[in-house]
Amino acid sequence: MTPPLALAVDFGGTKVESALVTSEGEVVPDSRHRAPTGREATSEQLQASVREVVERALDAADGEDLVGVGIGCAGPIDRARGLVSPLNVPNWRDYDLRSFVESVLAERGLELPVTLEMDGVAITMAEHWVGAAQGVDNVMGMVVSTGIGGGLIVGGRVITGPTGNAGHIGHVEVAGYEGEDTFGKATSLEAIASGPHTVAWARRQGFSGTNGEALAAAYAAGDPVARAAIERTGRAVGQAIASATALLDLELVAIGGGFSQATPDLFEVINATIAEHYFGFVRKVRVVASGLSGEGPLIGAGALVHRAELLPAR
Repeated sequence: MTPPLALAVDFGGTKVESALVTSEGEVVPDSRHRAPTGREATSEQLQASVREVVERALDAADGEDLVGVGIGCAGPIDRARGLVSPLNVPNWRDYDLRSFVESVLAERGLELPVTLEMDGVAITMAEHWVGAAQGVDNVMGMVVSTGIGGGLIVGGRVITGPTGNAGHIGHVEVAGYEGEDTFGKATSLEAIASGPHTVAWARRQGFSGTNGEALAAAYAAGDPVARAAIERTGRAVGQAIASATALLDLELVAIGGGFSQATPDLFEVINATIAEHYFGFVRKVRVVASGLSGEGPLIGAGALVHRAELLPAR
């Protein structure tokens, strides 16, 4: 008997991906597909990209037992109404992504449940299910990449909040730092410590590179500006995690995303910053790298279907 599959969709600021995910938390080989999104994309182009990856995943399923569709999307979102307003995709504001995916399914004669949650929620569920947070029931999952996002599991249950945006740690303020005024709030963690904003700070200090890969290479080569930039980001992330732990008594934070892999030293700086906190219950939180590599967001979107019992009612 063929095991049930979830059609997983991950929508972010630069790309949308799809894949088939098994009930064991594995991405089905050759079922993963990608299309571009981005700041300059029109609503029609964004729809075309989502349609493309959903249809290609349906083709890959080829009649196998699909039990639902899970969508993890960059926030903010409105989980009750299925609307998305991804910060780095300005041409979608209150866009009804859930209904659009339902319409693509209907064109194929399919009627499946479609679950939409913030991408931070999805990645946290993936880490709890098959990643670095297995067996831990008070967890924050984080992504440090083009943006900074997060999600929460507290007491073994996913915390979404009424709108679906609980865990949006990229938009908490961090004392003592100032980044770029991208969101009207230069003191938010994302404005300080995301990959592009870390590079922007380094460039203001004289760094000539233009992206996170160049900054990571310069760090490895001992460039003092690159090292100062990574350390600054690590301290800011550590402060934000310490504040979240003081609020929620977290046990573990698992961090993924491309920029989190710039150097293992980033985690050392984060943990050293937390170790300076005056409360022992804050110092006890462990911060580790994601256990899921690049498949984490899609596994998380699959978890919205296969682990739906952890989610609050919509």
